[in-house]
Amino acid sequence: MITIYLKQYNKIVRNADVKLFDELGYDDILWIDLLSPTVKEQKAVEDFMEINLQTRQQIEEIESTSKYSETENSIISNSNFFVTKGDGFTIEPVSFIVSEGVLVSLRDMESRTFNEAAKRLQMNSRNYPTGYHLLISILEVRIDFDADLVEAMAKQIAVVSKDITAAERMDSDMLKRINLLQENTMLIRENIFDRQRVLSGILRSDRFPNDIYPKLSLMIKDVNSLISHADFASERLDYLMDAALGLINIDQTKVTKIFTVVSMFFMPPTMIASIYGMNFDVMPELHWAFGYPFAIGLMAAIMGFTYWFFRRKKWL
Repeated sequence: MITIYLKQYNKIVRNADVKLFDELGYDDILWIDLLSPTVKEQKAVEDFMEINLQTRQQIEEIESTSKYSETENSIISNSNFFVTKGDGFTIEPVSFIVSEGVLVSLRDMESRTFNEAAKRLQMNSRNYPTGYHLLISILEVRIDFDADLVEAMAKQIAVVSKDITAAERMDSDMLKRINLLQENTMLIRENIFDRQRVLSGILRSDRFPNDIYPKLSLMIKDVNSLISHADFASERLDYLMDAALGLINIDQTKVTKIFTVVSMFFMPPTMIASIYGMNFDVMPELHWAFGYPFAIGLMAAIMGFTYWFFRRKKWL
């Protein structure tokens, strides 16, 4: 699907007809958004803009030149965007190309970021005279959503922390919750680092309008702040994991202690029973009328003494 944002009558008009490329020039178009485009739509954009769109493999590369690069006529930037999926996230790479003041975006999935950026564009088109301004706006929206993700993650970590404090015992479900939060936090952190690399590349460039650079500096500060928050969240999760494992070890120690105490209770009676169960010809108590009650009483006495001794040592 292709969406073309046209500059008409001091406002932005959306259109999806590639035939417009035969009638319009660069000055008439602000943004060409490609969402899972067909081969025909890609070819039409490449012919009109005189560029080569990035392949999926090129977009997913992690080299610095892949994240931001410049050619004689265009600027190419690739960045990762989060798409919420159940309790976790999936990362969707997006390619941006700015040429002749027109922004071309290429993606394969719907994203809140692009919907919000399109809404802002429709509400106040004067703030986005060129594709350069629009690219910065999309990244700014993405940073705002990243901040929301970090804040939501912090709230989830706080809930897990309270649950650990209130829980009488730990189980594997709690460990799985912590592990899922750790995975999501690492993904968020990597995603924010990706944003930092893109912004750093733009800040070093001299191809952008001068009014963009002050905003870029503020955006980089926001990204650095988000990285610090993500690092703190990661450290807190490590602490919670250690605490949960410690509580599990305590529970296991209690169980082991119970088995040890029980075995100690029955060890002396077992020894007495073993002695009186020997089949020797000569045993003084063999024909003793009170032998059985004596053996039972001796067992009970030793068990009572063992219990008193453990209580005195505060092992029970």
